[in-house]
Amino acid sequence: MSTNNTPFLTMFLLLLGLLRFDSFTGLEAATGKLASVPGLYVFGDSLVDAGNNNYLAISISKANYPHNGVDFPNKKATGRFCNGKNAADAIAEKFGLPLPPPYLSLKGPFKEEKKKSVAVTGVNFASGGAGIFNSSDHKLGQAIPLSHQVNHWLSIHQELTSQLGPAEAQNHLSKSLFAVVIGSNDLFDYFGSFKLRQETNPQQYTQSMADELKKQLKRIHDTGARRFLIIGVAEIGCIPGKRAKNSTLHECDEEANTWCSLYNEALVKMLQQLKQELQSSMTYSYFDNFKSLHDIISNPARYGT
Repeated sequence: MSTNNTPFLTMFLLLLGLLRFDSFTGLEAATGKLASVPGLYVFGDSLVDAGNNNYLAISISKANYPHNGVDFPNKKATGRFCNGKNAADAIAEKFGLPLPPPYLSLKGPFKEEKKKSVAVTGVNFASGGAGIFNSSDHKLGQAIPLSHQVNHWLSIHQELTSQLGPAEAQNHLSKSLFAVVIGSNDLFDYFGSFKLRQETNPQQYTQSMADELKKQLKRIHDTGARRFLIIGVAEIGCIPGKRAKNSTLHECDEEANTWCSLYNEALVKMLQQLKQELQSSMTYSYFDNFKSLHDIISNPARYGT
């Protein structure tokens, strides 16, 4: 999915909310005391990509050019799809952690020492254009889908276990935070594919998204992860690209927003079921991005916009 459809308003929302942790209902339950979070591991799409796509040789889904990065230290584009730091960076700073580097920046010669260091404090696996499913973007080398991001995590997990030993690694991971911000690009794929819409209805498709995400969360949990922050999909029918195509009034695409709601409902139910299946060994905080973005659009003055 082209990153031209990236919901930049969602990025603004995440950063705005992360400046105030009390805006995340239940976050404290997932993380405990802020100082007790020793590592941050990030999975997702362009909302939290820290530059992984820069290392994809033929990908055009990159943000390593102006005006991206104009507010980042040194005013340099880093591969983040925004003007400065992204939501994952804001989370790391709130916990007093270094910014998690993109996983692909740790591969290659002379990178072993850096890889050892950041394996403990956190790594970013996110990729602009990525989805829960292995879409055509993956086949064409444009993005790293979630299943492959989890594969990359397994490599870091191996490094972490080698450094700390199994018992200490398990203790470390049980206190660390695993953030997952993904789903929008799967919905964009559905909007844009006549074939997909012929094969499955919106409710079936969004349920299959939640089911596949559940598989990947279980893979992460199986390595020792216990604390998760899951961000729901926002009103992507209200992004500029959708509004520009929706009549001369440029109103939100309500059909697209309805599909987002269907997915978020399936996501919430899946998380509740997963926690029950894992016998409460998993704690999570779900952030209702849809509701929050709707509030910003409906009450812009409240947010200084």
